[in-house]
Amino acid sequence: MHIEFILEEPSAEAFLQGTLQKLLPANTSWSFIVFQGKHDLLANLKPRLKAYRNWIPEDYKIVVLIDEDREDCRKLKSKLETAASSAGLATKTNSKRGTFAVLNRIAIEELEAWYFGDVAALAQAFPGVSPTLGARAPYRNPDAVAGGTWEALQRVLQKAGYFGAGLPKIEVAREMAKHMDPARNTSPSFGHFVKGLAAL
Repeated sequence: MHIEFILEEPSAEAFLQGTLQKLLPANTSWSFIVFQGKHDLLANLKPRLKAYRNWIPEDYKIVVLIDEDREDCRKLKSKLETAASSAGLATKTNSKRGTFAVLNRIAIEELEAWYFGDVAALAQAFPGVSPTLGARAPYRNPDAVAGGTWEALQRVLQKAGYFGAGLPKIEVAREMAKHMDPARNTSPSFGHFVKGLAAL
């Protein structure tokens, strides 16, 4: 099986490059299409999916991963589902036969929430971050970290002595992928992503 991941930013690619071998069977290949942000992805999704419809083989799957960014999650998911259905492609959500070509997944509220879902990995990647961070009230639910997830991550890492000039998202994504254990990740949206991949 081959999976093409449609992503909104390079940090998602960097994270998945180091994480997918922990989630997918050895005989699975993958590639990435990376857009210049969420707006760019949404603007180009429908024509890209229509192009796939003309040639996609049965063992080729498409995964669309996008940040929620405090947008209404149901409305965002509806946009993704509509793009696939208008292209004539079945999704996991709307498949009537159990087989589907497109898996739509949303990181809530941003990819960085998935890093808070594995605080042990965060502390391994960046010594100085407290391994008990996840027990503190603001971080117990990684998908509900207040005030912007990447901003919260930047504050945590700067407090630990890293990245005084600002958060380098791609570098952080690569480091987190090295250390993350998907089985212990407590982010609900990461869990939905993992279950979706398993369903492919």
